Amino acid sequence: MANAPNIPEERAADVQTTPWPHAPTHCLSESGTYFVTAGTYHKEHHFRSAERLAVLHRGLLKVTWDFGWRLEAWAVFSNHYHFVAHSPVSEDGAQSLPKMLGTLHEKTAKWVNKLDNVSGRQVWHNFWETRLTYEKSYLARLNYAHRNPVKHGLTKVANLYPWCSAAWFERTATPAQVKTIYGFKTDVLKVHDEYEVATEW
Repeated sequence: MANAPNIPEERAADVQTTPWPHAPTHCLSESGTYFVTAGTYHKEHHFRSAERLAVLHRGLLKVTWDFGWRLEAWAVFSNHYHFVAHSPVSEDGAQSLPKMLGTLHEKTAKWVNKLDNVSGRQVWHNFWETRLTYEKSYLARLNYAHRNPVKHGLTKVANLYPWCSAAWFERTATPAQVKTIYGFKTDVLKVHDEYEVATEW
């Protein structure tokens, strides 16, 4: 398996080197709190399989860490991903977001194209961001991202899906926080999520 540049493979032996987020804060950031969705070109399943999902998942954790974004929730799939994160305190809004996602998309696109022995193929299409300014909207989107694998029919319990934040959230948050976040309804949220995902994970 070819290694992604600066994005190591997901292996049990190097889990401790993965830049996992700190414990969740569950409060809006003064610099900016955002819900972000990014999708592949033509919604192609370039990250089908656990091997590929591991690289994309690890890449998302690493790039947000490197750019100073504080992740609160995320979910990674074969053709898209979502996350909720606070922008760096030194920024006015989300100035570094395009560069951050551009870095992730460039590296993962080169890696997956090398894996598939193709050259110059467009892998990523676009991303959509929403600045969250109301607490209830923020908390509902945390629930949405944590439990997105259930929405897509990949598992009945989100914490069993390794490429999302549910297990981390349930491990690091207090029982009261978990109960509160999971209690928020998500059926009325307007989220860019018209994706059919691959079932291999």
